Amino acid sequence: MILNANEVIGFVAALLTTIAFLPQVYKTWKTKDVSSLSLPMLSMFFIGVILWLIYGTLKQSPAIIFANGTTVISTLLLLYFKLKYQK
Repeated sequence: MILNANEVIGFVAALLTTIAFLPQVYKTWKTKDVSSLSLPMLSMFFIGVILWLIYGTLKQSPAIIFANGTTVISTLLLLYFKLKYQK
């Protein structure tokens, strides 16, 4: 696979935005404190990320597919934690 400059920029952006999300997942997992997580926001975010993943697949953009595929998993974890640990 040969990446053009646009895809390299996309992969750097994907890496940074995906990595930025992971500390929240880790913190929630360790503390089991979900009080600051909004279920409506997480739900809308999850739907948006799924749509971005579909869009990336249709555009055949590896950067968009990578970023949103990884973020789908992270968001699913946060949704799971929110539902499991909410009081």
